[in-house]
Amino acid sequence: MSQQLAEDDRAESIRMIRDSAAAIAPPGGDLKRVRALRFKTPGFDPAVWAEMGALGWTGLRVPEELGGSGLGMGEFCALAEALGAGLAPEPLVPCMLSAMLLSAAATHPTTLIGSGEAGEALAAMLTGEAMVLTAWQERANTLEAPGTPGAARLFLPMAGGATHFLVPVREAAGLALYIQPAAGADLTLEATQDGGSFGTLRPAGGVKILDQCAAVLEQALGEAALGTAATLLGVMDRAFAITLDYLKTRTQFGRPIGAFQSLQHRAADLAMEVALTRASVEAAAASLDAAAPNRGAAIARAKARASDSAMLVTRQAIQLHGGIGYTDEHDIGLYLRRAMVLASLFGGAALHRRAFMTLAPESGDE
Repeated sequence: MSQQLAEDDRAESIRMIRDSAAAIAPPGGDLKRVRALRFKTPGFDPAVWAEMGALGWTGLRVPEELGGSGLGMGEFCALAEALGAGLAPEPLVPCMLSAMLLSAAATHPTTLIGSGEAGEALAAMLTGEAMVLTAWQERANTLEAPGTPGAARLFLPMAGGATHFLVPVREAAGLALYIQPAAGADLTLEATQDGGSFGTLRPAGGVKILDQCAAVLEQALGEAALGTAATLLGVMDRAFAITLDYLKTRTQFGRPIGAFQSLQHRAADLAMEVALTRASVEAAAASLDAAAPNRGAAIARAKARASDSAMLVTRQAIQLHGGIGYTDEHDIGLYLRRAMVLASLFGGAALHRRAFMTLAPESGDE
């Protein structure tokens, strides 16, 4: 009975998360806000980011004693999926990674001079006043953070709107974590396919806030990969829904094109891709929340499938729309562009397939 009550509470929590997401990304709503922000700096709306903080989203995974909600990955994935469906450009998943690192720094017993600064940055991010990004990546398609001192850090989503950067640095004692303000940072921006941007940071200075961050960074990167998979699920699910509506209303030879058997078969294949991705994401979230021994393999499987399936579904959606789907004026193209950016974020499909092959024998799940 208590287990059933817990499951009911969890389902209600996820439902409320989805309902709250409608304030930012209304289901089936227009994409005027998304279009207005494309190819502009910072690429997102600071007022919407502040609203996300007010709604408690930036602190969803932060412990309650630090001002967060202390909720699980099931809730976070539900939120990420809803924001993916609405193509919200605000970098919530990368900032969740930073929130985990800041939480570890704020609670770790230390005499480091920067420990108080970690708590201040976390508090500011929870209210939406700050945006903290973690500059961990030194090369493409990896989940490793070498922490090479002075090395350029790549692929920072929406870095033009950051207020602080977290920088893992390899030292004699291990991987330490530094924080530096974005003001005055050596940062360059490059536009991405979806109208956002990636930043390249050349770290300099900063204050150490954590002596050892390797373990928490590894965990945070895994959760960020799963959050990105959930976002991709939202992207492909909404693209598929738009395409189904088009097949039902677009007529040719006097009847809806969705009545043609060949297109029905293609639509059925896409529906299967969406369903399998949803199953993988939900299973991985449940594994993480239960601290199951197979959680690493489950994350790898979910991200590999989401990256491949999102590209397949959104490309097919373009084709099923015909010529109009290839124009920038039609919204369906925005979903393909977003999938192209997210598919490789926090590791592409090939990387996660290799990870799964390494982890699956240990899990006993496959």
